[in-house]
Amino acid sequence: MTRRTEWPGGPAEPGDGPEFTGGPTDGSAYEPGTGRGARSGRRSREGADGGAGFGEGAGRRARSGTRNSGSPSSSRAERGEPRDPVEQARNICLRLLTGTPRTRKQLADALRKREIPDEAAEEVLARFEDVGLIDDAAFAGAWVESRHHGRGLARRALVRELRTKGVDSSVIDEAVGRLDADQEEETARELVARKLRSTRGLDRDKRLRRLAGMLARKGYGEGMALRVVRQALEEEGEDTEGLDEPF
Repeated sequence: MTRRTEWPGGPAEPGDGPEFTGGPTDGSAYEPGTGRGARSGRRSREGADGGAGFGEGAGRRARSGTRNSGSPSSSRAERGEPRDPVEQARNICLRLLTGTPRTRKQLADALRKREIPDEAAEEVLARFEDVGLIDDAAFAGAWVESRHHGRGLARRALVRELRTKGVDSSVIDEAVGRLDADQEEETARELVARKLRSTRGLDRDKRLRRLAGMLARKGYGEGMALRVVRQALEEEGEDTEGLDEPF
């Protein structure tokens, strides 16, 4: 009568290879109390598992390889991003236009940075212009209005900023031309009036340099800046003789 031998360590775990219920498969005799047969059986089992590529470790490696084999395009698809470059360009532009207007050049630069093909980018930009989502003229007009009244910038500074935004020169000229010289000078006077108190206690020449330098940084010409500052100092009783010299 053949007696079933229970191997040390209990039954094999699922996925660890074939389950052995008999003695060693290499032909060696099992010697009770020595463990030699048991070790031989374990080696045979390990060899079978390793040679066939089965087992828990191999399963993990196989699953890991499957996960790492995905391409960038499949990853984008899993995240819900479109593969069509036109659709990608459209989504990028809509996101950038949410909450703030942008010029055509700003959007084109963003699409180029995201490696959208030129043909797809041009198609989307042209379409956005047709429906009014891109309007450089409106952008320039709003920019001049906001930056002049909010920051006190003069026409020269506004032109410089709009150029960096990629607005066409003719569009810039039209937008900045709405700001006349009288309005520009009035804004310069307001700026000096707000800054004048902080210069009290300084000598006249330092006050002149500080106030005129502030206007220059905001884009006001030397002649207008000198005239406005001189008038403000005269109203405070300063002697302005000799202040006609360029600063």
